[in-house]
Amino acid sequence: MSLPRVQAFEFNDLERTPEALRETIVETLSRALVWGRMLRGLVAPFREFLDAAGTDRVLDLCSGAGGPSAILRGELARAGHAPPHITMTDLFPRVDMWEPLAEPGLEFVPASVDATAIPAALADGRARTVINAFHHFPPSLATEIIEDAVRSSRGLFISEAFGRNPLQFRQFGPVGLAALLANPVLAKRHRAQKALLTWATPIALLAGTWDGLVSTLRVYTEDELRAMASAAPGFRWTFGTYEAPFGGRGTYFWGVPDR
Repeated sequence: MSLPRVQAFEFNDLERTPEALRETIVETLSRALVWGRMLRGLVAPFREFLDAAGTDRVLDLCSGAGGPSAILRGELARAGHAPPHITMTDLFPRVDMWEPLAEPGLEFVPASVDATAIPAALADGRARTVINAFHHFPPSLATEIIEDAVRSSRGLFISEAFGRNPLQFRQFGPVGLAALLANPVLAKRHRAQKALLTWATPIALLAGTWDGLVSTLRVYTEDELRAMASAAPGFRWTFGTYEAPFGGRGTYFWGVPDR
């Protein structure tokens, strides 16, 4: 029996959170995903999804700092697969963080893009992904994202780095702490502020830990995902788990047109 879902706040979601702290949390997570190779277990199910969707063009929703998109492309290439062409989008685009990541096959839309109402020009011929971000949405918005994908996409791939269990956040402990401590040196801006938040005070550590634990409590279960998907018939859906480093297990849920 899973724990009840809790729509608690995360510091990374709050507009009043100082920019340096928000960036520290996002940068630490992205670096932990790279250093720990947290997404390599997604290669097989994601490749299966792209084959089922019949496309290698992907619209990444809720891209945040862009880390997961770039990391997943890299893991696919490392496994010997041709990486898909990914376009990063977000309601609040972080162009300054996306520009260094951009390369042939990985681009971004600098304007705001609402994941519940994708413009036709962006939707055409593309599958969609939401990587490590679907838990941020309350059920009503999460359902709208699924409904819009069913209306106008080649498929939707949702993944989370863990299930709804705070103990699973432990898998990020070793590599996450290393990424946090290194971030003031590796960050491209606000280094002095990030050093203060990270080295001189426990603020970054406490805020990042809170966000991680809350994230696990916001993750949707298979039954909840299927219930939301049932509101928009027309796709066939697959749910599964993948092995993550340090004994963790992530989840994925993908759908393609039922034809």
